[in-house]
Amino acid sequence: MAWGSRRLGAVQPKNVQPEGQFTKCPGCAEMLFVKDLEKQLNVCRHCGHHLYMGAWKRIRAFLDEDGVEELFGELETCDPLEFRAARSYKERLEECQARTGMKEAAVIVRGRLKGIPLIVGVTDADFLMGSMGSVVGEKITRAFETAAGDKLPVVIFSGSGGGARMDEGILSLMQMAKTSAAVAHFGRTGLPYISYITNPTLGGVSASFAFLGDIIVAEPGALVGFTGPRVIKQTMRTELPKGFQTAEFMCEHGQIDMIVHRKDMRDTIARILSLLTGKEPVGAERATIA
Repeated sequence: MAWGSRRLGAVQPKNVQPEGQFTKCPGCAEMLFVKDLEKQLNVCRHCGHHLYMGAWKRIRAFLDEDGVEELFGELETCDPLEFRAARSYKERLEECQARTGMKEAAVIVRGRLKGIPLIVGVTDADFLMGSMGSVVGEKITRAFETAAGDKLPVVIFSGSGGGARMDEGILSLMQMAKTSAAVAHFGRTGLPYISYITNPTLGGVSASFAFLGDIIVAEPGALVGFTGPRVIKQTMRTELPKGFQTAEFMCEHGQIDMIVHRKDMRDTIARILSLLTGKEPVGAERATIA
Protein backbone atom coordinates (compact mmCIF):
# COMPACT_ATOMS: atom_id res chain seq x y z
CA MET A 1 0.00 0.00 0.00
CA ALA A 2 1.38 3.44 -0.91
CA TRP A 3 2.09 5.66 2.06
CA GLY A 4 0.80 8.68 0.19
CA SER A 5 -2.66 7.26 -0.51
CA ARG A 6 -5.72 9.28 0.44
CA ARG A 7 -6.75 6.59 2.88
CA LEU A 8 -3.75 7.15 5.14
CA GLY A 9 -4.56 10.82 5.59
CA ALA A 10 -8.34 10.59 5.78
CA VAL A 11 -8.76 11.06 9.53
CA GLN A 12 -8.02 14.49 10.94
CA PRO A 13 -7.32 15.39 14.61
CA LYS A 14 -10.30 16.12 16.84
CA ASN A 15 -11.46 19.67 17.64
CA VAL A 16 -10.08 21.16 14.43
CA GLN A 17 -11.48 24.63 13.80
CA PRO A 18 -13.64 25.16 10.66
CA GLU A 19 -10.76 26.64 8.70
CA GLY A 20 -8.69 23.57 9.58
CA GLN A 21 -5.55 25.45 10.55
CA PHE A 22 -5.74 25.34 14.37
CA THR A 23 -7.06 23.02 17.05
CA LYS A 24 -7.53 23.54 20.78
CA CYS A 25 -5.62 21.29 23.17
CA PRO A 26 -8.07 19.43 25.47
CA GLY A 27 -5.41 19.49 28.20
CA CYS A 28 -4.43 23.15 28.46
CA ALA A 29 -6.81 24.88 25.99
CA GLU A 30 -3.90 26.36 24.01
CA MET A 31 -4.49 26.86 20.30
CA LEU A 32 -2.17 24.64 18.27
CA PHE A 33 -1.18 24.94 14.63
CA VAL A 34 -2.29 21.67 13.02
CA LYS A 35 0.77 21.19 10.84
CA ASP A 36 3.10 21.69 13.82
CA LEU A 37 0.94 19.35 15.90
CA GLU A 38 1.26 16.59 13.30
CA LYS A 39 5.05 16.92 13.38
CA GLN A 40 4.84 16.38 17.15
CA LEU A 41 2.78 13.18 16.64
CA ASN A 42 -0.35 14.98 17.87
CA VAL A 43 1.19 15.76 21.28
CA CYS A 44 0.71 19.28 22.70
CA ARG A 45 4.04 21.09 22.97
CA HIS A 46 2.75 23.13 25.91
CA CYS A 47 1.38 20.49 28.31
CA GLY A 48 2.29 17.16 26.71
CA HIS A 49 -1.33 16.11 26.29
CA HIS A 50 -1.67 13.22 23.82
CA LEU A 51 -4.41 14.14 21.37
CA TYR A 52 -6.38 11.70 19.27
CA MET A 53 -4.41 9.99 16.51
CA GLY A 54 -6.16 8.09 13.70
CA ALA A 55 -5.39 4.46 12.99
CA TRP A 56 -3.46 4.96 9.75
CA LYS A 57 -1.49 7.93 11.08
CA ARG A 58 -0.52 5.84 14.08
CA ILE A 59 0.58 2.99 11.85
CA ARG A 60 2.71 5.37 9.79
CA ALA A 61 4.27 6.81 12.93
CA PHE A 62 5.01 3.38 14.37
CA LEU A 63 6.14 1.08 11.56
CA ASP A 64 9.00 1.25 9.09
CA GLU A 65 8.04 2.98 5.88
CA ASP A 66 8.42 0.04 3.52
CA GLY A 67 6.54 -3.23 3.35
CA VAL A 68 3.28 -2.44 5.17
CA GLU A 69 0.45 -4.72 4.09
CA GLU A 70 -3.14 -4.38 5.28
CA LEU A 71 -4.79 -7.65 6.26
CA PHE A 72 -8.52 -8.50 6.20
CA GLY A 73 -9.38 -5.08 4.81
CA GLU A 74 -12.20 -6.59 2.77
CA LEU A 75 -14.30 -7.42 5.86
CA GLU A 76 -17.39 -5.25 6.29
CA THR A 77 -20.12 -5.18 8.90
CA CYS A 78 -23.66 -6.21 8.07
CA ASP A 79 -26.79 -5.27 10.04
CA PRO A 80 -28.04 -8.61 11.42
CA LEU A 81 -30.59 -7.07 13.79
CA GLU A 82 -31.69 -4.24 11.46
CA PHE A 83 -31.07 -2.05 14.48
CA ARG A 84 -32.56 1.44 14.52
CA ALA A 85 -32.36 4.21 17.11
CA ALA A 86 -32.41 7.88 16.06
CA ARG A 87 -30.76 6.60 12.88
CA SER A 88 -30.33 3.11 11.56
CA TYR A 89 -27.13 1.16 12.20
CA LYS A 90 -26.51 1.00 8.45
CA GLU A 91 -26.72 4.79 8.15
CA ARG A 92 -24.28 5.30 11.00
CA LEU A 93 -21.83 2.82 9.49
CA GLU A 94 -21.99 4.51 6.10
CA GLU A 95 -21.42 7.93 7.69
CA CYS A 96 -18.34 6.68 9.56
CA GLN A 97 -16.97 4.97 6.46
CA ALA A 98 -17.37 8.13 4.38
CA ARG A 99 -15.78 10.37 7.02
CA THR A 100 -12.83 8.18 8.00
CA GLY A 101 -12.08 6.27 4.80
CA MET A 102 -12.12 3.06 6.89
CA LYS A 103 -14.50 0.11 6.57
CA GLU A 104 -14.44 -0.64 10.29
CA ALA A 105 -13.03 0.53 13.63
CA ALA A 106 -10.07 -1.89 13.53
CA VAL A 107 -7.14 -1.95 11.11
CA ILE A 108 -4.72 -4.91 10.97
CA VAL A 109 -1.41 -4.77 9.11
CA ARG A 110 1.73 -6.80 8.62
CA GLY A 111 4.94 -4.77 8.72
CA ARG A 112 8.31 -4.20 10.35
CA LEU A 113 9.37 -2.19 13.38
CA LYS A 114 13.05 -1.27 12.99
CA GLY A 115 13.45 -4.35 10.87
CA ILE A 116 11.59 -6.71 13.23
CA PRO A 117 8.60 -8.34 11.42
CA LEU A 118 5.30 -8.28 13.31
CA ILE A 119 1.51 -8.01 13.13
CA VAL A 120 -0.01 -4.70 14.28
CA GLY A 121 -3.63 -3.89 15.06
CA VAL A 122 -5.23 -0.51 15.87
CA THR A 123 -8.75 0.28 17.03
CA ASP A 124 -9.84 3.79 16.12
CA ALA A 125 -12.06 5.84 18.43
CA ASP A 126 -13.27 7.98 15.52
CA PHE A 127 -15.24 5.05 14.08
CA LEU A 128 -18.30 4.53 16.30
CA MET A 129 -16.08 5.25 19.33
CA GLY A 130 -13.90 2.27 18.44
CA SER A 131 -16.63 -0.03 19.71
CA MET A 132 -16.22 -3.77 19.21
CA GLY A 133 -18.62 -5.35 16.77
CA SER A 134 -18.39 -8.68 14.99
CA VAL A 135 -15.93 -7.46 12.34
CA VAL A 136 -13.63 -5.80 14.89
CA GLY A 137 -13.57 -9.03 16.89
CA GLU A 138 -13.00 -11.09 13.75
CA LYS A 139 -10.09 -8.90 12.66
CA ILE A 140 -8.42 -9.06 16.07
CA THR A 141 -8.91 -12.84 16.17
CA ARG A 142 -7.48 -13.30 12.69
CA ALA A 143 -4.52 -11.10 13.60
CA PHE A 144 -3.51 -13.51 16.37
CA GLU A 145 -4.19 -16.56 14.22
CA THR A 146 -2.06 -15.18 11.40
CA ALA A 147 0.74 -14.21 13.78
CA ALA A 148 0.70 -17.70 15.31
CA GLY A 149 0.90 -19.33 11.88
CA ASP A 150 3.70 -17.04 10.67
CA LYS A 151 5.52 -17.03 14.04
CA LEU A 152 5.34 -13.25 14.45
CA PRO A 153 4.88 -11.08 17.56
CA VAL A 154 1.74 -8.95 17.92
CA VAL A 155 1.27 -5.33 18.97
CA ILE A 156 -2.30 -4.05 19.41
CA PHE A 157 -3.06 -0.34 19.95
CA SER A 158 -6.40 -0.10 21.74
CA GLY A 159 -8.47 3.06 21.51
CA SER A 160 -12.09 2.22 22.24
CA GLY A 161 -14.51 4.29 24.28
CA GLY A 162 -17.58 2.49 23.01
CA GLY A 163 -17.37 -0.97 24.54
CA ALA A 164 -19.40 -3.71 22.86
CA ARG A 165 -21.58 -2.42 20.01
CA MET A 166 -25.20 -2.63 21.11
CA ASP A 167 -26.33 -2.43 17.47
CA GLU A 168 -25.23 -6.07 17.07
CA GLY A 169 -26.47 -7.41 20.39
CA ILE A 170 -25.03 -10.75 21.49
CA LEU A 171 -22.94 -10.96 18.30
CA SER A 172 -20.95 -8.05 19.67
CA LEU A 173 -20.74 -9.29 23.25
CA MET A 174 -19.39 -12.68 22.17
CA GLN A 175 -16.35 -10.97 20.65
CA MET A 176 -14.96 -10.51 24.16
CA ALA A 177 -14.75 -14.28 24.64
CA LYS A 178 -13.67 -14.83 21.05
CA THR A 179 -10.72 -12.42 21.16
CA SER A 180 -9.71 -13.62 24.62
CA ALA A 181 -9.61 -17.20 23.35
CA ALA A 182 -7.49 -16.08 20.39
CA VAL A 183 -5.00 -14.41 22.75
CA ALA A 184 -4.86 -17.54 24.92
CA HIS A 185 -4.21 -19.74 21.89
CA PHE A 186 -1.52 -17.35 20.66
CA GLY A 187 0.10 -17.39 24.11
CA ARG A 188 0.79 -21.11 23.75
CA THR A 189 3.19 -20.34 20.90
CA GLY A 190 5.53 -18.50 23.26
CA LEU A 191 5.46 -15.45 20.98
CA PRO A 192 5.09 -12.00 22.60
CA TYR A 193 1.93 -9.90 22.57
CA ILE A 194 2.32 -6.24 23.55
CA SER A 195 -0.86 -4.32 24.34
CA TYR A 196 -0.49 -0.56 23.85
CA ILE A 197 -3.36 1.32 25.49
CA THR A 198 -4.39 4.75 24.22
CA ASN A 199 -7.08 7.21 25.23
CA PRO A 200 -9.75 5.97 25.77
CA THR A 201 -9.71 2.21 26.36
CA LEU A 202 -12.95 1.17 28.03
CA GLY A 203 -15.72 -1.42 28.02
CA GLY A 204 -15.48 -4.72 26.20
CA VAL A 205 -12.05 -3.96 24.74
CA SER A 206 -10.50 -3.34 28.17
CA ALA A 207 -12.30 -6.43 29.50
CA SER A 208 -10.80 -8.65 26.81
CA PHE A 209 -7.73 -8.40 24.58
CA ALA A 210 -6.46 -4.99 25.77
CA PHE A 211 -5.53 -6.31 29.23
CA LEU A 212 -4.29 -9.73 28.15
CA GLY A 213 -0.91 -8.64 26.79
CA ASP A 214 2.37 -10.10 28.03
CA ILE A 215 3.47 -6.47 28.36
CA ILE A 216 0.89 -3.71 28.82
CA VAL A 217 1.98 -0.21 27.83
CA ALA A 218 -0.08 2.98 27.96
CA GLU A 219 0.19 6.54 26.72
CA PRO A 220 0.32 9.33 29.32
CA GLY A 221 -3.08 10.42 30.61
CA ALA A 222 -5.06 7.70 28.84
CA LEU A 223 -8.49 6.92 30.33
CA VAL A 224 -8.50 3.21 31.15
CA GLY A 225 -11.13 0.97 32.71
CA PHE A 226 -14.42 -0.80 32.14
CA THR A 227 -16.90 1.94 33.01
CA GLY A 228 -15.94 5.61 33.06
CA PRO A 229 -15.27 7.37 36.40
CA ARG A 230 -18.35 9.58 36.12
CA VAL A 231 -20.68 6.57 35.94
CA ILE A 232 -18.86 4.81 38.79
CA LYS A 233 -19.07 7.92 40.97
CA GLN A 234 -22.80 8.28 40.31
CA THR A 235 -23.42 4.58 40.96
CA MET A 236 -21.25 4.23 44.07
CA ARG A 237 -22.14 7.71 45.40
CA THR A 238 -18.65 8.23 46.68
CA GLU A 239 -15.62 10.33 45.85
CA LEU A 240 -13.04 8.52 43.74
CA PRO A 241 -9.27 8.73 44.29
CA LYS A 242 -7.44 11.51 42.47
CA GLY A 243 -6.48 10.46 38.96
CA PHE A 244 -8.75 7.40 39.14
CA GLN A 245 -8.68 5.33 35.92
CA THR A 246 -5.87 7.30 34.33
CA ALA A 247 -2.97 5.29 32.91
CA GLU A 248 -0.74 6.65 35.67
CA PHE A 249 -3.15 5.49 38.40
CA MET A 250 -3.38 2.04 36.82
CA CYS A 251 0.39 1.80 36.49
CA GLU A 252 0.88 2.79 40.14
CA HIS A 253 -1.53 0.00 41.15
CA GLY A 254 0.12 -2.69 39.03
CA GLN A 255 -2.40 -2.97 36.19
CA ILE A 256 -0.09 -1.43 33.57
CA ASP A 257 3.61 -2.15 33.15
CA MET A 258 4.83 1.20 31.86
CA ILE A 259 3.80 4.62 30.58
CA VAL A 260 5.41 5.52 27.26
CA HIS A 261 5.34 8.91 25.53
CA ARG A 262 4.21 8.72 21.92
CA LYS A 263 7.57 9.97 20.63
CA ASP A 264 9.24 7.00 22.35
CA MET A 265 6.84 4.27 21.20
CA ARG A 266 9.00 3.02 18.32
CA ASP A 267 12.21 2.77 20.34
CA THR A 268 10.54 1.31 23.43
CA ILE A 269 8.51 -1.38 21.68
CA ALA A 270 11.46 -2.28 19.44
CA ARG A 271 13.65 -2.81 22.53
CA ILE A 272 11.00 -4.98 24.19
CA LEU A 273 10.53 -7.08 21.06
CA SER A 274 14.29 -7.45 20.69
CA LEU A 275 14.55 -8.78 24.24
CA LEU A 276 11.63 -11.18 23.78
CA THR A 277 12.42 -12.42 20.28
CA GLY A 278 16.21 -12.18 20.14
CA LYS A 279 16.02 -10.13 16.93
CA GLU A 280 18.16 -7.01 16.82
CA PRO A 281 16.43 -3.78 15.74
CA VAL A 282 17.95 -1.72 12.95
CA GLY A 283 17.86 2.00 12.32
CA ALA A 284 14.94 2.05 9.88
CA GLU A 285 13.07 5.35 9.76
CA ARG A 286 9.34 5.78 10.09
CA ALA A 287 7.31 7.58 7.43
CA THR A 288 6.62 11.24 8.08
CA ILE A 289 3.11 12.23 9.12
CA ALA A 290 2.76 15.24 6.82
